[in-house]
Amino acid sequence: MTVAFGLVGATLDRAPRDARRWEKWRPSVGLCQQPDLLIDRYELLHQPAYTALAQTVAKDVALVSPETEVRLHEVAMDDPWDFEEVYGALYDVASGYAFDVETEDYLVHLTTGTHVAQICFFLLTEARYVPARIVQTSPGSEGDAAGEARIIDLDLSRYDRIAAREAQHHADVRSYLKSGIETRNAAFNALIDEIERVAIGSRSPILLNGPTGAGKSRLARKIYELKRSRGQVAGAFVEVNCATLRGDAAASALFGHVRGAFTGAIKDRGGLLREADGGILFLDEIGELGLDEQAMLLRALEEKAFLPVGADKERESDFQLIAGTNRDLREAVATGSFRDDLLARIDLWTFELPGLAERREDIAPNLAFELAGFEREHRRQVRFSREAQARFLRFAEGADAPWTANFRDLNAAVTRMATLAPGGRITDEVVDGEIARLRRHWRGTDRLGGDALLVEVLGEARVAALDRFDRVQLADVIRVCRQSRSLSDAGRTLFAESRKRRASTNDSDRLRKYLAKHGLAWADVQA
Repeated sequence: MTVAFGLVGATLDRAPRDARRWEKWRPSVGLCQQPDLLIDRYELLHQPAYTALAQTVAKDVALVSPETEVRLHEVAMDDPWDFEEVYGALYDVASGYAFDVETEDYLVHLTTGTHVAQICFFLLTEARYVPARIVQTSPGSEGDAAGEARIIDLDLSRYDRIAAREAQHHADVRSYLKSGIETRNAAFNALIDEIERVAIGSRSPILLNGPTGAGKSRLARKIYELKRSRGQVAGAFVEVNCATLRGDAAASALFGHVRGAFTGAIKDRGGLLREADGGILFLDEIGELGLDEQAMLLRALEEKAFLPVGADKERESDFQLIAGTNRDLREAVATGSFRDDLLARIDLWTFELPGLAERREDIAPNLAFELAGFEREHRRQVRFSREAQARFLRFAEGADAPWTANFRDLNAAVTRMATLAPGGRITDEVVDGEIARLRRHWRGTDRLGGDALLVEVLGEARVAALDRFDRVQLADVIRVCRQSRSLSDAGRTLFAESRKRRASTNDSDRLRKYLAKHGLAWADVQA
């Protein structure tokens, strides 16, 4: 059964009362005269002032299409050009109608009514408050009172070219957020897809968790540039590393101060929150922020206002917050170093950025990206020999390369190899030198090696009682734990291969039991 909704046209639906009315095209009547479109029921809406006209239209529809049942609905609209009033009136009609999509096919006739009414009916249909397709009628050739009708389906997935264009747009956005790097890690690509939807559809705070060098700052800036390109932000991108803010200077840097607020305050300072008004404030390492500054930040997020140091008058700033951290903020809440109410406020959209060691299949495309960046910056071309590139990737993608500083390590490695490349060609010798340098660097970043690390954690007596096999294994486990943000993160790294062969995994429980076997807990190895 086909059911049409339409508005009586105060001008287009009028016609002389005599036989000449059949010579004039009238949209509401013409819709029911289409040879290939049978309207079983016509829900015809009209203002109280046009009741008589609506009744005439209904009678004429009965003459040209006896199969069509016309139901008249009086809709009160004092001003048919008032968008709010018209939308509200049509919304009431739609929300109060008993749609039966299983047995009825719905059409919305958009030819009659004011332009405002047509727009409102379109919006209600596009939002699926009216589960219908659009039908548009137009005059036919001279003397053809029925005119022509065309149905438009708003389900964009039915249109191949539109769907392809939409898919390409999303692909472009994802590529943009990834700086054009064709990443291969499925979990990371899925993460970027979700970040894209959140970046475009939300102004709530975003929390980026991840180890140092995982790309939090770059991604935050890309989110800002994406929103700015779509007109969603007009202000600046303001970035600060909270680890650099200490003591009284922290509140002054973030919230500003007035002249004379403290010794050295010789003039007013607006503060970073003020600079970010209308834009995005990126607070990297937010876990390092002091408790007083956390309280002030929470109020600024909730009320869009803050009090500069020494001021008695508030200032306003409407910004979106992106926060970055390499700490487990829930653990910080448990130890009292981070406010639970602030975490609750910024934890709506939390994304865990994996380190480079967790995305080894992405090392090759990132290697090409870093080399291209070096070429742009230094304005000279540098290339790997085929053998040298394969040699470096075998090392880089292997389990023995921890990539403790993540992409910062990779960037530094590429910069050194490209700088030392004879004639702009990175050779086996250059790669071997860099591999040796990285290994020395990573050994140096372990504060304590082997037995010394175990002595720190267990004490000399307990270490002496361990077999050599257990000492080597436990030392490696503790090193991984210290490089990881959480018990789960460490478990995923330690059991990366065996977990692929298991139907279900609980890496954190498995690691917890291993540590307990040696009388240790997570807090012991993190000390």
